[in-house]
Amino acid sequence: MLPVVVVHGGAGHIPKDRAEISYVGVKEAARAAYSILRSGGSAMDAVVEAVAMLENNPVYNAGRGSVLNVKGEVEMDALVMDGRTLASGAVSAVRRVANPIRLARLVMEKTSHLCLTAEGASQFARTMGVPEVPEESMITDYARMRWKKNLDPDTNPMECQTGKMGTVGAVAVDLEGNVACATSTGGMTNKMEGRVGDTPCVGCGGYADNHIGAVSSTGHGETIMKVTLSRLILFHMEQGKSPEEASDEALAYMKERVHGLGGVVVVDPKGVWSAHFSSLQMSWAAAQQEQLHYGLYHGEDFTEPV
Repeated sequence: MLPVVVVHGGAGHIPKDRAEISYVGVKEAARAAYSILRSGGSAMDAVVEAVAMLENNPVYNAGRGSVLNVKGEVEMDALVMDGRTLASGAVSAVRRVANPIRLARLVMEKTSHLCLTAEGASQFARTMGVPEVPEESMITDYARMRWKKNLDPDTNPMECQTGKMGTVGAVAVDLEGNVACATSTGGMTNKMEGRVGDTPCVGCGGYADNHIGAVSSTGHGETIMKVTLSRLILFHMEQGKSPEEASDEALAYMKERVHGLGGVVVVDPKGVWSAHFSSLQMSWAAAQQEQLHYGLYHGEDFTEPV
């Protein structure tokens, strides 16, 4: 069963004209991460590489493709967690960093802290020699168009969700049975300056524990935080439920209790995995036993050789 990696490109409502490109990026990221695992690399190496690839892809709401806050600026959040030791690192509201996920890993490995935010995170990046990139290089025409549309008082709030390519993330199990998770996002379109969502919060945007498994989540951040979605899924797995059963139960609870929609990718230490969502769509891909599985709509599970 081992190794395995599962990647998601965000839950939401993705129009048909953007569906194909949403498949491509997650498939490429899953292949790259699986190559690392197959060569004996760690689960942490694999998930960080997968997410960094998605951050570099302007299709997704992370890194280069991040949505804009109310001032028209990019503020990003990211989280990594190592299931061996429960070590974790996160950044929130960070700016002018191409790959927040790599910065989150540096927080985990080079500091005694778990999360750095805003200017503090940027200062730490400079200390670590992480290049600062121009703000304009992070802003796509698509993100600017959506930002302007959201500023229009006549815009229907439901229309603002159309075309959303959300938070990205990955979970993996390596050949030694270690699990890890990574999650990264540009957040919510036209959010208030300084808003921090679920992504950098341990137990919300992700969680990893070798004794149980690993989760990376996507969806409406405020509702994910209310139910600590990632840790809730692992709680159900501790009670004996499979990744699929645990995901279904936790997402159903979030929908019923706080009216939130979202999606998750999940693995257990034996390599059993799930990609599950309550939103209309979620782009995802999984690589295991030389097969690549992927989908976007409910009920889809296409396969092809890795």
